[in-house]
Amino acid sequence: MNILNCQGLTKQYGNLKALRSIDLSLEVGAPIALIGPNGAGKTTFFSIICGFLRPSSGSVEVLGCNSGSSSLHGRLSALPQDANLDPRFSIGHQLRLFAQLQGFSSAQSKTEAMRVLEQVGLPETYTMKPEALSHGMRKRVLFAQALMGKPELILLDEPTAGLDPPNVKVMRGLIADAASSATFIISSHNLDELEKVCSSVVHLEKGKLKSVVRIDQAKSSGYLTLVMSELTEPEANIRTVLSAIPGVDDVSFNAPNRFLLNYDPENYPHLDLHVMQQVAAQGWKYRQIVNGRTLEDQLYFE
Repeated sequence: MNILNCQGLTKQYGNLKALRSIDLSLEVGAPIALIGPNGAGKTTFFSIICGFLRPSSGSVEVLGCNSGSSSLHGRLSALPQDANLDPRFSIGHQLRLFAQLQGFSSAQSKTEAMRVLEQVGLPETYTMKPEALSHGMRKRVLFAQALMGKPELILLDEPTAGLDPPNVKVMRGLIADAASSATFIISSHNLDELEKVCSSVVHLEKGKLKSVVRIDQAKSSGYLTLVMSELTEPEANIRTVLSAIPGVDDVSFNAPNRFLLNYDPENYPHLDLHVMQQVAAQGWKYRQIVNGRTLEDQLYFE
């Protein structure tokens, strides 16, 4: 089943085209990343999916319905990056209100509020006000709001922005758990985090659909990525040593401290072992070796 189907989607503000003739189909399943530089059209794209904006031309179907259709009520939710909680009211009061706006009765709304708070591991915040919560806890409560009513499609805009590493890990786990019953489209500039969470990437640039990439394709054989913790000698010297390893066809360097090796996997299936032996022999300080290319390399360094 398709969660999204766009045909010739265009959105124009005066002389500015925010989206340009986008043809795109996305299926139900693992989380999908939406990436692109500022001004690429990501926010406009999300707004059209939600029905907040109408396309200038083209069509958009969400879960088999026209975007903005009343049939999507309760099936689609979105969490904007700048979403916030009202400091005057308790968490439970606010979540009950959102539940009632979705059609839950007063009694049902309390049950639903507690359900989503338990899902994000924060049932104790029900009677608390937002000022008593840390930034990470507020983000999780807002994520809980997006889970209300068990929507089929959830749009997240920079869900880990401003979070410290422990809370980023918690949020990643919450998304992974919820992905068993909902499809996520996640907009973020954090490619490393998206690579850990998502299965595919929709890449917008200047309002155009530049590519749709499956992340597992970046892990295909034929490439190794060596990430150094620091360069103890000139980059050119390291490339020379790596290029001399039998089976290596080419070595490129991308900051920060990342070397991409292109090799013949059929004749040299254990090249990673030879690379590690050379790293140890040279006394290099490395951070990790990855089978394949990073998402950043695949998207921006073709």
